[in-house]
Amino acid sequence: MDPRPWRDAWWDALYGPDGFYRRDEGPAGHFTTSAHGGLGAVLAEAVGRLADEAGVCRVVDLACGRGELLHHLHDQRPDLDLVGVDVVERPGDLPGAVEWLRSPGGALLPDELRDLDALVLAHEWLDVVPCTVAEVDDEGELREVLVDDSGTETLGGTLTGDDRAWADAWWTSATPGERVEVGLSRDLAWRDLLSRNRSGLTVAVDYGHVRTGRPSFGTLTAYQEGQVTETVPDGRRDLTAHVATDSLGADEVLTQRELLHRLGTRAATPEHALAGSDPLGYVRALGRSSTVAALTDPNGLGGFSWAMTRHTRGHA
Repeated sequence: MDPRPWRDAWWDALYGPDGFYRRDEGPAGHFTTSAHGGLGAVLAEAVGRLADEAGVCRVVDLACGRGELLHHLHDQRPDLDLVGVDVVERPGDLPGAVEWLRSPGGALLPDELRDLDALVLAHEWLDVVPCTVAEVDDEGELREVLVDDSGTETLGGTLTGDDRAWADAWWTSATPGERVEVGLSRDLAWRDLLSRNRSGLTVAVDYGHVRTGRPSFGTLTAYQEGQVTETVPDGRRDLTAHVATDSLGADEVLTQRELLHRLGTRAATPEHALAGSDPLGYVRALGRSSTVAALTDPNGLGGFSWAMTRHTRGHA
């Protein structure tokens, strides 16, 4: 196919008929997130506490993969109503009590997802809402980046309109070769999600950056089978870019480390005496401490941004 805007190629590669997120193995076949395995069990505890703080009894897990976090929440918190949202059909092993909504993909949300009173968790969703990619050319002009099916890039026309206005306001670049990942599509997706929640809390969790620390050459990255690989929009790999969290206008943005510590989740090493009195309990406590350490590592998962907006009934 001829070169086209990255945003269009990206969408097809992830959400088209043969897109990455529709593959049988699911995202967990290629990478691990905080929602998977033992990490997910600890994360589910934090999500349950956030739901309690928000005064809601429903949790909506948006872009939930194959429902990994929902399994943990179902086991830990049978008092919560749980809803999963993703682009695939309902997973066969999902507990019957969990509701499932199928999403069109990207920024598009199912019509049924509205008038909520819930904790809405968009975990690693905005980073895979495709956005316009632009680059400063040799004359200092910001131009849209085009890409073909092999991943070869060329520069298109000058960036204009709403995308240019967003770049001027949030991510100014003037040096040839610098890139901008225009966050307007993410901002609009976030606002749409907020409008669907009447009371409770809406949260977006992603790697992010702010105006004072934008990456000069962008963050567009591909993952395949656990490895960083070439950014090719072929449907066989994940394509992701970090989120400009400050342009979202959330009420509060914390790192995952800060939030988990606030909720009382810390990596405490168990007393050695426990090894003699309760060896299995000691091993379990060590495992939990290791898991919490991974979730709160400031140079890893603990560096994720949690952008949170609170809702009062009757106001989005």
